[in-house]
Amino acid sequence: MLRPSFVALLALLSTAGFANAWFRVACAVNNGGLLVYYQNRGDLDKKNGGPGLKAFPPGLRMITGDPRRRSKKYPVGEGSQGELSERAIQWSCLRYGSAEGYDNTNGTGFPWTDCESGFNVRLPACWNGKDLYKDDQSHVAYLTGLDNGACPSGYPVGFIKLFYEITWDVHAFASRWDPNTQKWPFVYATGDPTGYSWHGDFQNGWDTTALQNAIDQCDNPNDQTGNGVTEACKFFTVNSASTADACKIAPVVNEQVNGTLSKLPGCNPLQNGPGDATMYSDSNCPTH
Repeated sequence: MLRPSFVALLALLSTAGFANAWFRVACAVNNGGLLVYYQNRGDLDKKNGGPGLKAFPPGLRMITGDPRRRSKKYPVGEGSQGELSERAIQWSCLRYGSAEGYDNTNGTGFPWTDCESGFNVRLPACWNGKDLYKDDQSHVAYLTGLDNGACPSGYPVGFIKLFYEITWDVHAFASRWDPNTQKWPFVYATGDPTGYSWHGDFQNGWDTTALQNAIDQCDNPNDQTGNGVTEACKFFTVNSASTADACKIAPVVNEQVNGTLSKLPGCNPLQNGPGDATMYSDSNCPTH
């Protein structure tokens, strides 16, 4: 079944937080699930001798990745913010104990083989302390080691780090293509057959005080909060999974998104790159 919905609402188990998390989807593939991790990382964390991580301020928005991207632009390990942004968007073959599916793109773009895919999204963990959003994303930055390290100069505030893990059941289609002779057969709903446009968004909806209290007091090695047990944090009232699952956004665009389609929903023609894709709207959508 085709499932090209563009947005997934992260219904946090805590009633203190209603943050929105978006990720692009692969057409014709069922979603295996979404996990969101809140991680204490970086030199500014108290455990690493820093002043402590901060909760997201009201109204903060940030994006990691670029829906226009169709190719790799930086050598792995170069260390610039641009290169870190590429490494922040990766895939992993979830075949534990096997290296099959890994290649020299370091997990960027689509994999080359049949693969029980898990796609990872790392959000920036450093903030300039003043701007809630900038189109070029310069209000936030990545840790120098991506998953750890320092905040760059000009970004004095360290956030609790967000990590999204999304899985797709692409292995269910293994009998319908030959990875030895054919390219990866899936595309993103943005018209991307390369996989480089994978990206994720975050819009803060947390009660800032509750999240700050949790950051400061609910990572205690002497109780279950140190093991990541959400229910053990006294600042959260935990909803049931069924209540969280019931949090959905009604469609805002009236268009067919299920079944066999003649084209992708919206105006999203396939664009192979390697240059950045053109973003179209209804007013300038190509006819061919």
